[in-house]
Amino acid sequence: MSHIIHRSLRSVPRMAVSAQGMHITDREGKSYIDASGGAAVSCLGHAHPDVIAALHAQADRLAYAHTSFFTSEVSEALADHLVAHAPSGMDQVYFVSGGSEAMEAALKLARQHFVEIGQPQRTMFVARRQSYHGNTLGALSVGGNEWRRQQFAPLLMEVGRVAPCYPYRDRAEGESEAAYTQRLLAEIEGQFQAMSPKRVIAFVAETVVGATSGALVPTPGYFQGVRALCDRYGILLIADEVMCGMGRTGTLHAVEQEGVVPDLMTIAKGLGGGYQPIGAVLATSRVIDPIRKGSGLFQHGHTYIGHPMACAAALAVQQVIQRDRLLPQVMARGARLRRLLTERLGRHPHVGDIRGRGLFMGVELVQDRASKATFAPELQLHARIKAKAMDAGLLVYPMGGTIDGRSGDHVLLAPPFIASEADIAQIVERLGDAIDAALASLPEARS
Repeated sequence: MSHIIHRSLRSVPRMAVSAQGMHITDREGKSYIDASGGAAVSCLGHAHPDVIAALHAQADRLAYAHTSFFTSEVSEALADHLVAHAPSGMDQVYFVSGGSEAMEAALKLARQHFVEIGQPQRTMFVARRQSYHGNTLGALSVGGNEWRRQQFAPLLMEVGRVAPCYPYRDRAEGESEAAYTQRLLAEIEGQFQAMSPKRVIAFVAETVVGATSGALVPTPGYFQGVRALCDRYGILLIADEVMCGMGRTGTLHAVEQEGVVPDLMTIAKGLGGGYQPIGAVLATSRVIDPIRKGSGLFQHGHTYIGHPMACAAALAVQQVIQRDRLLPQVMARGARLRRLLTERLGRHPHVGDIRGRGLFMGVELVQDRASKATFAPELQLHARIKAKAMDAGLLVYPMGGTIDGRSGDHVLLAPPFIASEADIAQIVERLGDAIDAALASLPEARS
């Protein structure tokens, strides 16, 4: 019996009682390798001594002060650190408590920017299908995760929608990668023109798509083309790096590998590594200065923004990442993860695609490799894989509806940056076994 409204109202999850490094232990004493960092959150693993020490020290000094009265030393220090390591020109920071809040703040900042510069007619956003930007109403509106949107659709604002960058599914036979990229960019420009470019506030996209489609990496030149289109029409570019950012792909920000600087960028999960709830919006002065010089007030806010404890945890996490040179390790471990996944699953009859970047990898499941046909959604293959993996002591992040919100299954992997080579090998071994066990449990397999 639980009085908590759990994610599933029909069952109570297993009880976690302790965690250390790569492992979480439940009440029965079973240990699980955390191969997804929760939801790509636990970048340093669990119980890192430097982060715990920073939290203790901050609690002794200042646990909370409302930002309508005070700033704090630790929030200012965290902002300074983030700006020092941000893409060139991103020198403004707004703190929140998580990814959805970060996206809401980014949408409002973008809208207020245009109001302040005398373009209040800009009221629309353009975003991609099969994206995920959060669960609050504004974030859910720009997101393209149809399963999450469906029952709340009447409450959501209208958004222009374009195709994801999904070459495994959408690149035509005989079409070059460059031609496919140009086709996607032409669709975006067509959407801008159909809506009237002077009505569009921003184009919103995950740099590397996470939960909804499983580590979709942009094709070369895609984001450079998006940046050029936004500049041509005076539209802002909002990069959602809540899941893929803060080192997850091997550079602190995934956009660094795309050679572009967005106007606004949302970060969260890997920012605080799960030690405290925190997110942030990084912005350029070009976006913020008109507000500062105009009304002088961002008409938004939450009780816990800039929370000193959250900022202390995040600052400690980011300092450890820099001090221990974990970003090169993400690249190295990510290369090993890709290699072992390819060796174990690359020729598997029901694995269609292995993709991703750094320690952010996705495995897409198919019923038939040649046709790329999916398993029936009713079979809930992704849920079966999760259950079999947990039985084997492995935590992964599977999801269904990979293609259109209904069809398709994938598994997302996002192990902590501290993972050893042996950890990576064990993750792949257990995942491969879990996939095979899940497939064997399907009704077709038993008939």
